[in-house]
Amino acid sequence: MTTSEPLSAVSRTALSVALVRAVETARPDPLFRDPYAAAFVAASGTPMPSAGRSDGFARALAFQGVIRTRFYDDRLLGAGCDQVVLLAAGLDARAHRLDWRPGTRLFELDLPPVLDFKERVLGEEAAEARCERSVVAADLLGDDWPDRLLGAGFDPARPTAWLAEGLLVYLAEHEAAHLLSTVGALSASGSRLFLERGRDVSATPREAELASITDHWKGGLGPGTHEWLARHGWSVEVSDLVTVAAGYGRPTQRVTTAGFISAERTAPDRDVRAAEPGSAQI
Repeated sequence: MTTSEPLSAVSRTALSVALVRAVETARPDPLFRDPYAAAFVAASGTPMPSAGRSDGFARALAFQGVIRTRFYDDRLLGAGCDQVVLLAAGLDARAHRLDWRPGTRLFELDLPPVLDFKERVLGEEAAEARCERSVVAADLLGDDWPDRLLGAGFDPARPTAWLAEGLLVYLAEHEAAHLLSTVGALSASGSRLFLERGRDVSATPREAELASITDHWKGGLGPGTHEWLARHGWSVEVSDLVTVAAGYGRPTQRVTTAGFISAERTAPDRDVRAAEPGSAQI
């Protein structure tokens, strides 16, 4: 992937997601279509895998990536919010491929090198967004990303649909708590938040094919992610991967605790973090 700045190792994982979406799009019965995923992969010089190349945990992660893409597509479109924020958006092309309701404004946050590459490829593909789209270069581990988001036109008084897809697992516990506390402070009542169910990364099998991804996992808030959100002003629903996949006609026999969190902001628009000792502060 060629950009004006080098990509971090974590940023390069966006290519793995694009690869999964490109392979799914090429199926005769895809759960979604991402016409730009293959273009991102081609522009990066990453070879497309041959059929059946991956096995074990690699295959399981790819399967989860497909299911979560469709799950978040459905949840974002059904959230009832006309303001959407994609945290660590990576090579997400939802602004260009989903049928957003009129008046939707979508914000994409990520590091400059990722966004530079993404904009170049989308420009070469003559991609047109299906909503009002704002790209915000920001480091989510820094303290200025809320100001950058506000400066791009984000309105914290309006209900927002937030997506943190594949993000928290790359953060340490305090980093994840800080980020979600900030999201909560920016969320009006009725806002929605979508992310993965937390996992215990200490039990992650190490496979050479996945080392460039899993070696950077820090675990975020772990298995207690949904409980943390419930203590911080969110009404939480957990959907397990197996049930969601079966509902999409993609049943799996693999035993897994993976799943997805859908949360709604229910607390008054105030700082609820003071209710828990030791909570991260903005």
